[in-house]
Order: sequence, then structure tokens, then C-alpha cells
Amino acid sequence: MFETTSNISSKRTFTSQEIEILNDVYKPLTARQRIEKLYHDFQITDVMLTSSFAATSAFLLKLVSDVNLKQEVFFIDTGYHFEETLNYKKTLEEKYNLNITSISAIKEEHVFTTKDQTWSKNPDFCCSINKVRPLDRIKAQYNIWMSGLMEWQSDHRSSLNIFEQRGNILKFYPLLDISKELRDAYIQEHQLPFHPLVAKGYQSIGCTHCTVPGEDRSGRWNNNPKTECGLHL
Repeated sequence: MFETTSNISSKRTFTSQEIEILNDVYKPLTARQRIEKLYHDFQITDVMLTSSFAATSAFLLKLVSDVNLKQEVFFIDTGYHFEETLNYKKTLEEKYNLNITSISAIKEEHVFTTKDQTWSKNPDFCCSINKVRPLDRIKAQYNIWMSGLMEWQSDHRSSLNIFEQRGNILKFYPLLDISKELRDAYIQEHQLPFHPLVAKGYQSIGCTHCTVPGEDRSGRWNNNPKTECGLHL
């Protein structure tokens, strides 16, 4: 009932009943089966995929590349990434033949955050300018946003469902209920490359100004109760 016939997606909203059905159908499936079914039920033009190329991003990207190499991957270039993150992005792009498009903030707005050092005074505003707004400008073109969130990563993420309506887009989390143990087993089985900073104690990796070594997301926005950049709220 969800399959579209056009090659060009049109903006649509999903009823609560449709979302409930999607969750019931997709929940028993494996992560790969969920991704395969997504491309059966919807057109690729419906789907927006984002990756931060941080920590273990290779997990979702390997699954997607195995199923649909044509899927475009959006990378939000905040201008403040670790050099290791940019190198990791290049490694995964070449290894999995990814179709990556980088997006970034309006130049003047990004320059303001640099001169103002906004991350030190108002990290929410800095994230809004450099992460949330750039993605907002393209979200209107898609109906479904696929992301690699897992419920063990934070209290907020533990409250999510595989499909959730967030604003004007349907979020899809195919890895949501994958445990840390299952993730690590998959990584070992398929010899997926870790982000280089993981070996130095970084478990969640964002911008240089706001990331320190730490377990799960405890190293993000250190000494600040903030745990999300705002993209997934």
C-alpha cells in the first residue's frame, strides 16, 4: 500500500495509522531486510540518507551500499570536523563506492559562528546554523529520512520507533534496536573500518570544538547537558 509508481517523489504526509502499520511490518525484520523493503515500498527519490561519517558510520553505509548503490548520501560539512573524519569519509566513499553530496551552512552565517565562537556560548545556535539549517533546505524534497540512530546511544533515542513522523518528514531508523553487541559482531564479521579516533577513546564524534573522548555520547558538548545537535529532535 506504500509503493509509489512515479519516478519523481511528491511531498506527502503519513497518517498515524500508516506509521503504525509500517512499524508493525518492519519491526520483525533484520536491519538489511528493513532497508531492502524500504526500496520495495518506496522510490529512491523519496529517501534522504544522511551520515556524519563518525565512529561506526560504516555499519549503515555498508548495508545501504549492498542494497542500493544509487542512494545519495548527504554529509553535513560543518567546517569544524576533525581531519580524521574527512579522511574517514574518503575511505568509506572509496571502499563502498558511495554517492556522497556535501552540504554546508550559508557562508556568512558560518563565518559568524567562527568569529563569535558561538559553540562556546550557545552550542544550540551553532548547531542550528551549521547542521540543522543546511539540512532543512533540502528536507522538503524528500518524504523519508533514513538515519543510523540506535536506541542504546541516549535516553532520547531509546524512546524512538523505527518509523516516526518528525515535522514534515518520516524518519526511518533501520538500526534502532540493534544492540551494541550485535553492532560489534557485524563490524567484526565484515571487517568494517572504524573512525580513527575511536582507538583514541572517542565513541561519538562531532565537531572539534565540542568533542572529547568519552563513552557513547558523553564526550559530546562536554560539561553541557546537551546530547543532541538538534537534527533528530
